[in-house]
Amino acid sequence: MATEILAEITGMLVEIVGDEYLLAEEVTMKTTFNEDLALESIEFVALAELLHHRYGAEVDLMGFLAEKDMDAILAMSVGELVTHIGRITHTSLARAAAGTSAASAG
Repeated sequence: MATEILAEITGMLVEIVGDEYLLAEEVTMKTTFNEDLALESIEFVALAELLHHRYGAEVDLMGFLAEKDMDAILAMSVGELVTHIGRITHTSLARAAAGTSAASAG
């Protein structure tokens, strides 16, 4: 699942910052948003929108960032975001499956 999420985030980043920059350096779980990708705040907003469209309101990038101090935000890796999305989507899938099981049992 993490590999799929990483690929989707990479695609979103290519859309936001342009692929020529990302082609020069492959995005990995260790790639940092600040130092490696030099993402601007407006690009974080664009990424938040794309994540919202793809994964729904539960994957709230701005809320995720709000839980971190400035140093943690500046050091954040793509892998941290992948892990966060994986955790959220896994929980959502589990809830949906439980709801489906309960509905079919009733």
